[in-house]
Amino acid sequence: MKKIILLLLCIGLSTNGYTQNEDEKQLKKIYDQALTDGQAYDWLNYLSNQIGGRLSGSLQAQEAVDYTKAQLDSLGLDRVWLQPVKVPKWVRGTPEFAYFETSPGLSTNVPICALGGSIATPLAGIKAGVVEVQGIEDLQKLGKAKIEGNIVFYNRPMDPTVISTFASYSGCVDQRYSGAEEAAKYGAVGIIVRSMNLRLDDYPHTGSMGYGDTPASKRIPAAAISTKGAELLSTTLKLSTDTQFYFKQNCKQFNDVDSFNVIGEIKGSEFPNEIMVVGGHLDSWDLGDGSHDDGAGCVQSMDVLRLLKVTGYKPKRTIRAVLFMNEENGLRGGNKYAEVASGKKEKHVFALESDAGGFTPRGFSFDCSDENLKQVHSWKSLFEPYYIHLFEKGYSGADIRPLKSDDMVLAGLRPDSQRYFVHHHAENDTFEHVNERELELGAATMASLVYLFDKYGIVK
Repeated sequence: MKKIILLLLCIGLSTNGYTQNEDEKQLKKIYDQALTDGQAYDWLNYLSNQIGGRLSGSLQAQEAVDYTKAQLDSLGLDRVWLQPVKVPKWVRGTPEFAYFETSPGLSTNVPICALGGSIATPLAGIKAGVVEVQGIEDLQKLGKAKIEGNIVFYNRPMDPTVISTFASYSGCVDQRYSGAEEAAKYGAVGIIVRSMNLRLDDYPHTGSMGYGDTPASKRIPAAAISTKGAELLSTTLKLSTDTQFYFKQNCKQFNDVDSFNVIGEIKGSEFPNEIMVVGGHLDSWDLGDGSHDDGAGCVQSMDVLRLLKVTGYKPKRTIRAVLFMNEENGLRGGNKYAEVASGKKEKHVFALESDAGGFTPRGFSFDCSDENLKQVHSWKSLFEPYYIHLFEKGYSGADIRPLKSDDMVLAGLRPDSQRYFVHHHAENDTFEHVNERELELGAATMASLVYLFDKYGIVK
């Protein structure tokens, strides 16, 4: 009878393809360590408050490289190094200024910021009529006769009824990225874009934009206007169609400069040639200090390695933390890492990115085979005590996507996103808006997924 009971107990501990009791204990170790002695918040404090915004090519970006390398060095990893990469250098210049004028001498100031990659206005600024549109598709309907010589005002808001705020963002970000390129074809002299923000406030949100094949002589300046400013301008245009808009910005694009990805790794004990990556992007925009986007993802990735070490887990596979440079306005870091990996014929089997803020983790989205997603679902009960419930197919991350191959798993951490776009690319993306416990829970959740994929491997 005792033998039967022992056999049944062993079966119960090895259901769903994993040794549940052992894995439960390891996840608890990881979460307990993160919540009682996590390092991510302290690292983020330094990045945000001692270094600040880390725009690619800036002094602050280099300081962040030096600081994070030193912290990885202090963890006693098997290897820490810098990977050179050329990055664009765009500088905002003096603060932007804008107002709209309903009659001579009667003006109202509104908050704006230049979009990343935009050209400057003439030294005296630009003043012109305003044509409001709800998106790029409206330009063709209006035609050159109504647009030429005017400023195009893109005012399509993020859809508040879409629960996935990233899906809402995707629904209108094209006007920010391609708005200037398209408006220039119709003779516009500049564009103003409603900020990608679900909240009404006075913070304009920057972000990358491009000119495509537009010749340099035909390029027009582009700026974002705060959501409150956009509402006020739109209302004013309905009351006074001859309203004039003035804006001035002094941004400039320089030649590419040298920078680095920061990489630290723990060598695998059984399959050292199989590489698992966890990462975020070290650069940020310059208006805030880049705490949520993406200082949080960087320090969480660093803490994944620390958590595995201090809990005594010895990885079977090589696990790397990669802090990518230049995600915001070029993706040079992610592309360079993939290029070097390909050149060395490295075998990457798994990559996890955190680039959705330091909010409460809800789960992950996966770019992988059905078989690997099924394996993830078999681990759901391990995550349930930590309120992690989302395991679905979807987007992983911009910096790890260049690594994609048919026989690997890409994943993205998915925190609660409802507050993310309040801070995204804006002046209020600052340290005080990051909750320590939420940040630490994210690091522990990432470390737990890395542990499980390392222990059980990728389903071929």
